[in-house]
Amino acid sequence: MIGIFDSGIGGLSVAKKIYEKLPQYQTIYFGDTARTPYGNRSQELIYRFTEQAVDFLFKQGCELIIIACNTASAEALRKIQQEFLPKNYPDKKVLGVIRPVAEAVAENKKSKRVGVVGTRGTINSGSYVREIKSFNPGIEIFQQSAPLLVPLIEEGFIKRRETKMILKSYLRPLKLQKIDTLVLGCTHYPFLHKQFKEVMGKSCKVLDTPEIVADKLTDYLSRHPEIESKLKKGNSHKFLVTDVTEKFKENAQNWLGREINLEVARLA
Repeated sequence: MIGIFDSGIGGLSVAKKIYEKLPQYQTIYFGDTARTPYGNRSQELIYRFTEQAVDFLFKQGCELIIIACNTASAEALRKIQQEFLPKNYPDKKVLGVIRPVAEAVAENKKSKRVGVVGTRGTINSGSYVREIKSFNPGIEIFQQSAPLLVPLIEEGFIKRRETKMILKSYLRPLKLQKIDTLVLGCTHYPFLHKQFKEVMGKSCKVLDTPEIVADKLTDYLSRHPEIESKLKKGNSHKFLVTDVTEKFKENAQNWLGREINLEVARLA
């Protein structure tokens, strides 16, 4: 199975695209709703939460895990790959969402002045700057943290006037830099993709990050048949959270366009 992990509801933006692009695989979605958001947590705590989630998903039968959380990808992925996996699960894989998006930015020849909007944790880590520069050092990158957006999205305030006002405030510094490309550096933000496009205008391309991640995953599996062959086939998807709330279930079902059954995950 493919495991998809996020601090809350945001990773469903990635999960939805994976269901569309790779419908032949069974998945487990795990949202750490009891401890969301991760964006303002310390690096040590983010790593501990991420390690617990990865260990839990592997014990559920996952062969491959997508950390569909930019903060966890920025603060924990490298250590998970370099230290945790070799010691505990040497034959399994954990992938993040930052590198595939950075690669897509570099592949777009029109990207010269790139804006990145994300949580404080992701922005302060500098992960997007490092990854994009590793592919194309000539790209200019401008960052902006937007800490209020995740709780607003978790509350379902997607179409509220207040949310758009806050979004405009966060994006104003990036608009002043005349960026041509905007990276939504948090998997929650695609819930507001339409609003981002409206605020930024036609002169700026707002990347569809979940689609990029799903496309890169498709390519990854085609290049790694030794991993693909282990994935469980079928259209069954499980949804696990550390805390069940009606608001999460309502928002998740609205986003996915169907009813889902939420199960409570008990972490050790």
